[in-house]
Amino acid sequence: MSAQKWAVGITGASGAVYGVRLVRELLRGGHTVHLMITEAGWQVFRDELDWNTDDREALIREKLQQDLPGALHYWGMRDFNCPAASGSYRCDGMVVVPCSMGTLSGIAHGASGNLLERVADVMLKERRRLVLVPRETPLNAIQLENMLKLSRLGVTILPAMPGYYHKPQTMDDLVNFVVGKALDALDVPHELFRRWGE
Repeated sequence: MSAQKWAVGITGASGAVYGVRLVRELLRGGHTVHLMITEAGWQVFRDELDWNTDDREALIREKLQQDLPGALHYWGMRDFNCPAASGSYRCDGMVVVPCSMGTLSGIAHGASGNLLERVADVMLKERRRLVLVPRETPLNAIQLENMLKLSRLGVTILPAMPGYYHKPQTMDDLVNFVVGKALDALDVPHELFRRWGE
């Protein structure tokens, strides 16, 4: 598969490991990734992954980029110079993983209140792939209505619900299943889990 350009947003919903794993898999495949992390997302890095986020650029290089062949570009939430914020940039699509209910609401209502929401809005207006991976339970009626609204607009709503038919043995197996499903939604090849019937 030829290299593509993807936008990835990581928000403050629980499950930062999903976003980290997705970015690394896209880079492993030689793709370009435009990465956006909300302030709450940085907090979840500290709380769930025990990462020191004092030097964000160094952390991204150490934990995400390493020696992977793809190109990683990190953008601050107010930096609208990000190419993916313009419809004229040929971005192949976007994944928000994990996606908080606040971010999902902002996208559903076209708020464009930060770079992540703006890039998602561009995906909608240009009719490009947009995959949202919410990680919240239980869900209230407002959240469900926002998801339905986005689904009707062509957005893939992919809740972080791992399958068990592949007989997961570790937490990594569960993470890989959800990330693999997100890559499937992008038509990006992977070998993160064993498929039914294989």
